[in-house]
Amino acid sequence: MLKGGMNMCENNQADAKKRVLSCIQPSGLLTLGNYLGALKNWAAMQSEFDCFFAVADLHAITVRQEPAKLRSQIYSTYAMLLALGIDPEKNTVFIQSQVPEHTALSWLLSCYTQFGEMSRMTQFKDKSKKHPDNINVGLFSYPVLMAADILLYKPDLVPVGADQKQHLEIARDIAIRFNNIYGDVFTIPDGYIPKAGARIKSLQDPKKKMSKSDDNVNAWVALLDDRDTIIRKFKRAVTDSGSEIKMSEDKPGVSNLITIYSAVTGKSTDEVEREFEGRGYGDFKLAVGEAVADTVAPIKQRHDEIIADKKELERLYKEGAEKAEHIARKTYFKAMKKVGFVL
Repeated sequence: MLKGGMNMCENNQADAKKRVLSCIQPSGLLTLGNYLGALKNWAAMQSEFDCFFAVADLHAITVRQEPAKLRSQIYSTYAMLLALGIDPEKNTVFIQSQVPEHTALSWLLSCYTQFGEMSRMTQFKDKSKKHPDNINVGLFSYPVLMAADILLYKPDLVPVGADQKQHLEIARDIAIRFNNIYGDVFTIPDGYIPKAGARIKSLQDPKKKMSKSDDNVNAWVALLDDRDTIIRKFKRAVTDSGSEIKMSEDKPGVSNLITIYSAVTGKSTDEVEREFEGRGYGDFKLAVGEAVADTVAPIKQRHDEIIADKKELERLYKEGAEKAEHIARKTYFKAMKKVGFVL
């Protein structure tokens, strides 16, 4: 990683909240794993930080999308952020493609990004293997767009998981390189590891994480699943040999269910084990399913209410885009002026 660069931030006075940027792709149904692993913490960040939340729809088209389905997923993902308790009045909640500075700054930054840096990105290699018939330039260069997503808003912190650390590092490298040439244009963001989210595994193969890309629909629970569907999926969940309900490395199926039950009820692992001592897997799986269904139900109801009110939804995402562009435009114009463009 490049060294140097100053972390100057116009919004970071001593008495101001630190700014945080979080993005999510509208790539399909959000799962229980997404919620317990990250999204639950997003709502909790509102009181502590100046939060920017983006539906990163431009990133979704590195793989082929059916237009009507993509549009529906964008609306649904935006509505889900609000349904999870994120307040659009207190935060900036927007759709990436509605702020044109993202793509404009991406081109500028690409001219300060080395080919070798992009070639080393592990996600490009992984996704190329999954989609060998569509290895497009966007898939190769999307970390530069991700860098633009970040740097436009001068965030102090960017929440990152293990699979996103490399992208934050490249954003920092590009920003430091640009600043070393032109002065303090971009804030150099730090990674932020929020309160540990639960690591939710597949209900059918607890050795891998829960993912909506799993062909087995019984392996994952969507936040928009109805109560009967959720309970049915948990009844079919893989357990282990024996009958003891205990957290243990040699009982990955039961341990995953304990993790889920603990996360949605707020009970500790020890409390869960004591609650189900002497009871069978069938009772336990039913209890986990019911607890998850009770947690998800109000989220789904609020999501459906937001989606149904199209005028209000449109008002909110347009206002969010205006708020975001107000900040993004300043950063973009400053960078363009430093490079020498006529504005």
